Amino acid sequence: MDRLHLLLINQYFPPDTAATAKMAALVAGALAREHRVTVLCGRPSYDPTERHPYYLGHREVRDNLVVERVGSATLSRHRMRGRLGNYLSYFALAVPRALAFRADAVVAMTDPPGVGIAAAFVAALKRVPFIYNIRDLHPDMAVQGGLIRGGLVTAVWERLHRWALRRADRVIVLGDDMRERIIAKGVQPARVAVVRDGAAIPDVQPARDHPVVQEIRSGFRFVVLHAGNLGFYGAWDTLLKAADFLNGRPVGMIFVGGGAAEGRLRHLAGSNSKVRFLPFRPASEVPYVMTAGDLHVVTVRRGLEGVVVPSKLYGILAAGRPVLAVAPETSDVARIVRRYDCGFVADPDDPQAVAAVIHEAMASPERLTAMGARGRAAARGFEQSVQLQRYVGVVEEAMMETQQTPHPHPLPRGEGDLNWR
Repeated sequence: MDRLHLLLINQYFPPDTAATAKMAALVAGALAREHRVTVLCGRPSYDPTERHPYYLGHREVRDNLVVERVGSATLSRHRMRGRLGNYLSYFALAVPRALAFRADAVVAMTDPPGVGIAAAFVAALKRVPFIYNIRDLHPDMAVQGGLIRGGLVTAVWERLHRWALRRADRVIVLGDDMRERIIAKGVQPARVAVVRDGAAIPDVQPARDHPVVQEIRSGFRFVVLHAGNLGFYGAWDTLLKAADFLNGRPVGMIFVGGGAAEGRLRHLAGSNSKVRFLPFRPASEVPYVMTAGDLHVVTVRRGLEGVVVPSKLYGILAAGRPVLAVAPETSDVARIVRRYDCGFVADPDDPQAVAAVIHEAMASPERLTAMGARGRAAARGFEQSVQLQRYVGVVEEAMMETQQTPHPHPLPRGEGDLNWR
């Protein structure tokens, strides 16, 4: 098809280190190989690798990719007041800037929360197609994660969000469980496409006896490892209670990383010698982290399946490591583990069940090896380059369909009762 000019809206973009910043860069790069892309982001504020001085606007040109930055606030994100300041300043500067761009379509991610609604308004006013890439499902995440209480604000937010979803020419989601949630909100199934984050498949993995691997293993004979952000979405209480049932066994539960829930997890772990907390490792040492775990944890609290879809699963599969999915059976991670027999699934509300699975894994080293091999084979279907190519295909398909059968894009109006799904 003819070369398009796409406007990609997301607050975070490298040098921000947020997961959405990294994915926005990958998506923008993939789209820019075929089309012109303008990324509309803010000043780096999410633990950036470099800081920018204040400016009202800043432009970076990289062949077919243009990065337009607005001068949003860079307050500390460790306090809610700071986050809100960053979010609101981004909205205030980015929306007028987006309306000034000439683009063939608007593509939006989900940072900050609510940006999909703003992007839908921009696309409607500009009368161009809208592609909505949902990374985290708001306001569901905020309500079901206990961050805010349901009420008038969330009801209005949900109503506007449902309008944005139905207005989208395509909704790109991260997993089948999220797709089901979106369809339940009234979106036509044909317009909801699953494009997973995926992961690159390494040629080799570090040896188990490498010093960095041994440092991470902390002297344990068997290691249950969680690598990544310790956010509100995990079944952390269940995991730490399960660790209490591991006394007398040569097994350690190691958390590599940090996050909002880290302080509470440390408190819950107390003096349990089976639990260790280690800081994030640099990107160059991620392969050593993968090798260090005998069983890698991916966890989702009950009620949050389809609201969050952990992307760490694909790196674990690509590394050929077996998975411990502490998540509901209906979650995407549990479905994949079951489908490919590449690990274990345990009830996120049952610590004894988690401990029993760990004991079972420790007693079956050959089975673990086979699970890891099946996971690595499955990872080829989730390879990042394949998923990015699919992303580009979904955008182009939506554009061709819109060109052939354009449809009106009205602004929101009254809707019926809301049901949280």
